[in-house]
Amino acid sequence: MAFSKKHKTEMLDQYGDWLTKSQAVFLMEYHGMRMKDIDTMRAKVRDAGGEMHVVKNTLFELALAKTGMEQPKEYSESSTIVSFAFADAAAMAKLLSDSTRNSEIFKVKGGFLGKQVLSKTEVKALADLPPLPVMRARLLGMLLAPASQLVRTLAEPARSLAAVIQANADKQGTPVAAE
Repeated sequence: MAFSKKHKTEMLDQYGDWLTKSQAVFLMEYHGMRMKDIDTMRAKVRDAGGEMHVVKNTLFELALAKTGMEQPKEYSESSTIVSFAFADAAAMAKLLSDSTRNSEIFKVKGGFLGKQVLSKTEVKALADLPPLPVMRARLLGMLLAPASQLVRTLAEPARSLAAVIQANADKQGTPVAAE
């Protein structure tokens, strides 16, 4: 399908815009694709906070060069679908990795994290990372652990003293005023 020069310029600008807005970009090849398959995949990608588009390889290479990135030649050898991760790169990598695991239609070629080129195995390693909310919760737990330990250590002598007083009061049969 032939595109006019104006349309190609618009596509190039759109690709560049998506590249600058995204945290990560993942490239996949496809064979025997049906519209139903791509619509299903697009919906999943949209739910994960990204976009997925079939791109013209030559125009995508030009957009990459315009943003200062260089694509390995093997990434532009066959039909390409590009997923742009605007929110969580690890979640998008996991989604694509899981979707392509048993698929004969889609296969991950590689991608970019920022301006760094990722191979197929590096995309898989990124997919194995826990999602961003889980990482934040773990970090918060690690930061709060010393503070909560300190509070428990400082409160223990008072708790022990209260237990001794209560035990003495129970032994003597004297009620202790509740605080």
